[in-house]
Amino acid sequence: MQPRLRAELWVRAYLKRLELNNIPAFIAARGQPDSGAVMVKCATLDGLAKLYTRTFDFEADCDVWSVLTEGPEAEVDASIRKQRSFDPDLWVVELEARHGRTLLDEDGLKD
Repeated sequence: MQPRLRAELWVRAYLKRLELNNIPAFIAARGQPDSGAVMVKCATLDGLAKLYTRTFDFEADCDVWSVLTEGPEAEVDASIRKQRSFDPDLWVVELEARHGRTLLDEDGLKD
């Protein structure tokens, strides 16, 4: 397993990659710069959204991005507020992608 990048560095690199792919995104919540967890909310511009979180896959022995919750955007936002209520160090990146493209499955981001 590779060591993780500092959370702030990963977020900045992710935002740059999204920008290069013309996917609008912003930091919705800043967490702890070194070791805060990161979640990614993808709004599909139809009132729906998905919230991704990085979890550890023991079988593959690596981190993977998985959907924590999905549905109406208001419900996804409520989930984010709940997560931040017990983890104020959490980073949240929000992006808008009509077709749900997050780039989280691409090399350098998927693990």
